[in-house]
Amino acid sequence: MLNRRHIRIKVMQTLYAFDGTESDDLKKDEKFLIQSLENMYDLYLLMVSLLIEVQKRAEDHQDKSQKKHLATKEEKNPNKKFINNSILQLLKDNEAVKAQLEKRKVDYWYLDFEYVDIIFKAILESDIYLEYMKTEESSFKEDKDFIVDIFSEIIAPNDKLFDYIEDKKLTWIDDLPVINTSFLKLLRKVKKDATDFYFTPKLFKDEDDRAFAIELFKKTILNRSKYNEEIAQRTTNWDSDRIANMDAILLQMAICEFQKFPSIPAKVTINEYLEIAKEYSTPKSSFFINGILDKIVKEYTEGGKLNKIGRGLM
Repeated sequence: MLNRRHIRIKVMQTLYAFDGTESDDLKKDEKFLIQSLENMYDLYLLMVSLLIEVQKRAEDHQDKSQKKHLATKEEKNPNKKFINNSILQLLKDNEAVKAQLEKRKVDYWYLDFEYVDIIFKAILESDIYLEYMKTEESSFKEDKDFIVDIFSEIIAPNDKLFDYIEDKKLTWIDDLPVINTSFLKLLRKVKKDATDFYFTPKLFKDEDDRAFAIELFKKTILNRSKYNEEIAQRTTNWDSDRIANMDAILLQMAICEFQKFPSIPAKVTINEYLEIAKEYSTPKSSFFINGILDKIVKEYTEGGKLNKIGRGLM
């Protein structure tokens, strides 16, 4: 589910919050990093379970409407296209999702049901829903396109849901775009015969990615003073106080990758940190960081210090 850029961002956030020194015990901060990464999976499950709860809310709504004393003809014989939506049924009946929700104790909607109501009402009032419900029959593709549309157009941008998630866990608000994008990707690619495990992807592609997170954090912290000297040597016209703290951290991480991760191409490292800088630092940060990193790579290459392994890894 997570790619290397997501991992770099989480390491960056942990380094930004770090208030110790190179000699301190890093176990506490390492644990915070791993927990922060693991919490992303809880957020993913929260968004998956929101769709499940919305489907249940729709069933409950139709059931109560049918039992009304003065129910209309439409209420007595409702269009069940929404509650029978193929994707919603796949999620609702998914045993792997149920197991993960139970294992990780992701049951927030039980207590915070009003947010399920907010989303459900927003769906009912949308043009997307009205268009979808014009007929009673649908194909798997139509069902899938509908869920993709309501997730991307109604659920993901909902301000009240955004505020709720921000209040729940400190790190979740930065994680939300990553999780929403990952979930949407799964929704768009899901097939009718998808296995139960389709909607419970692994957090890390493999153990190498998990190890990369820990090693990048530790090696950056343990060599921070040395990396700061490298930065200072190439910013002689800059007062160190003028360099944004976030920019300094991104430069430290990039230099760490140049020196300590021989299998990662220098160009990949530069491109990754430029993209992160555009999103998380000042408007001019990417230009500043690009200039420093280009200079370092050139000097390392000329001095034979850029020891990259494999083909095309300059």
